[in-house]
Parts: sequence; C-alpha cells; structure tokens
Amino acid sequence: MTNETHRPVQEIPARVLSSGLVIGESPRWHAGRLWFAHWGTGEIVAVDPEGQREVVARGPAGLGWSIDWLPDGRLLVTGPELMRHEPDGSMVRHADLSRVAGHGWNEIVVDGRGNIYLNGADFGEAGFRPGIIALVTPDGSARQVADSIAFPNGMVVTPDNSTLIISESMAGRLTAFDIAADGSLSNRRVWADGIWPDGICLDAEGAIWTGAWDNTCVRIRAGGSVLERVKLDRSSFASMLGGPDRRTLFIMAQDWHTQESFTDNVARLTTGPRTGQVLMAEAPAPGAGWP
Repeated sequence: MTNETHRPVQEIPARVLSSGLVIGESPRWHAGRLWFAHWGTGEIVAVDPEGQREVVARGPAGLGWSIDWLPDGRLLVTGPELMRHEPDGSMVRHADLSRVAGHGWNEIVVDGRGNIYLNGADFGEAGFRPGIIALVTPDGSARQVADSIAFPNGMVVTPDNSTLIISESMAGRLTAFDIAADGSLSNRRVWADGIWPDGICLDAEGAIWTGAWDNTCVRIRAGGSVLERVKLDRSSFASMLGGPDRRTLFIMAQDWHTQESFTDNVARLTTGPRTGQVLMAEAPAPGAGWP
C-alpha cells in the first residue's frame, strides 16, 4: 500500500459568499458567475465572486429543478417539463418527454456532444419509487437509458464524454456508467459507497466533491477514499468548481433538520429565517468535465 492511502484527510476552510437563501441548488459556473436554482422562490440567480446577486431568469415555482446550458448558450431548466430559455426571454418546451415518464425532472447535465441527461423519481400515492435517467439527443429525440436509481440526484460527465456518474442518494453511493457513441449507458457499477451524496462536481484529477451526511463537503476518489473535507455548520446540498481557473469550490448549504420531513423543512425555510448560503473554498485541483 502507498503512503497516500493512509494520508490524513486535509481540512479546507470556507467562507460565506452569499446568504439569505431559501434553498440553493444546481450550482453552475457560467460566464464569469455562479448560477443556481433558488428553490422556494422560482428564481434563477447569478452571483459574482464579490457576492453581488442578480435574478437572471425564472424557474418553476416548485422544488426539485435544475439548470444547464446547450452548446449554443441557451439555458435549459428542468421541472414538470424540460424547458429552454430563448434569447427574447420566453420559455419553450425543449423536448417531449411524456412518453419516457409521467413525472417531472430533477437534475440535468449536458455533455460535450450536446447530449442532455436528466433524471427524476416518482413520488406517487404508494410512496417513493426508484427513478430513471433519460437522454435527449441533439435532434430532440428522448428515451430512457437507465432505471432503478435509488433517488437520482447530481450527475457529472467526464471530460472525454466516456463516463456518467450519478448520485444515488437513498442508497448512499455514487454509480458510474459507460457512455456509448449514441449516448446509451451500460456497464453500471459502484464508483464509491457509504457517502450519502447529493449534488456533485468533478475535478481534473478524477475526484468528486459531494456533500456528506455529517455536515461536510468531501472530495473523494473512486472507491470512496476521502481526500479533503470542508466542515460546515449546516447541510451541503450541492457543489461546483468555478472561478477564473476553476479552482474555487462553491458549496450550496442550508440548515436542514433531518428529524423533519422534506415538506416541513421547506415550509420552515420559506416562511422563517432563510438559512441558505453560498460558501467558497480553495480547491486542490480545477474543475473538469460537465457540468
């Protein structure tokens, strides 16, 4: 075994960039600013490195939606449908996904070839049912490419467009798939286990940043070894590497009470003090891949 296997986990300090949010999700570095979905308000917000915030577009009124961009720069927004923000400010349906699933869509990632991967889970009267991953190709066709995902959450695609990694939050693992030339997924395997991941991002050394159950945001290698850690005083919901050199780690965090239901947490954060924050820290390796 190498000494690196046993090296102590490095603690990385973070500072608050922006606060007073309900729930910040789906952070993306785009055009020199951090963009994110502001759940509970229906806003899409961009914040600059000095902490100046601007509402730049509108998203769905509800929860569980995300953002990303087409190669031509048009903004995509998930929710009940996959929508596209046009240059004139209008929102139009980007693709018909009604034959793929009857529920809405949560996370999204657009890879380097313009393929759109999005995921969702069905919360029906019978309770939670495993979710799926759908693919929308550049010609607008849509199909399911994976199923039986235990609460699908954040997704990343490697820089060579060969691998998709997804958070299975209810299974406590990151799961990887090979990506075929037509965008199909195969060779499903566990990338890391025992971490209870949420929103994720990938760096140039092949490590992934994700929130963990113990109010930390951790950097892990394939197999699950923790390399670095940012300790928080609240839950980490998502992370993104950005900044001019993509070496700034942005963390979306909020005061989440595990003893409360999801609905009760949202009601408390919407009507009470807004505890959502954007934190930033210096990362050991720059961001890579998509988003």
